[in-house]
Amino acid sequence: MVKPFDSLPGIESVISGYTGGVTENPTYLEVKSGTTGHTEAVEIIFNPELISYRELVEIYWQQTDPTDAFGQFEDRGSSYRPVIYYYNEQQKMEAEESRAVLQTSGRFDQPIVTQIEPATIFYPAEAEHQEYYQRNPENYHRNAERRKTFIREFW
Repeated sequence: MVKPFDSLPGIESVISGYTGGVTENPTYLEVKSGTTGHTEAVEIIFNPELISYRELVEIYWQQTDPTDAFGQFEDRGSSYRPVIYYYNEQQKMEAEESRAVLQTSGRFDQPIVTQIEPATIFYPAEAEHQEYYQRNPENYHRNAERRKTFIREFW
């Protein structure tokens, strides 16, 4: 999920990690087990004078299948469920409006199931999970084929 956010003007950092669960400082294996309640997520620090939250949400829609509540492409399970997190009421409103527009667009013949939830404590993932696509390009590209097919089909 880091790519394409990390290369956009106004993006200060994109950190892979976990949020929304009950375990403090969870590990990847704990989150993947589905027992912590966390989702794998990215924390995006951005300059709102250069890129807006709404623009980030619009980019997000093209990175996930918003009709799949049980994972994303090759990643399956509750820790991969589609969620957009917000920090304030303005962001919540923008995310909800964007989801409503997508739902009524006719782009998908199934309901949009992406949740919109308040941001909670974010725990950065272990070092080996940061900048994954850059450090493991062969594996990333192999696993990205389903995402590319999805983007071509729906966007």
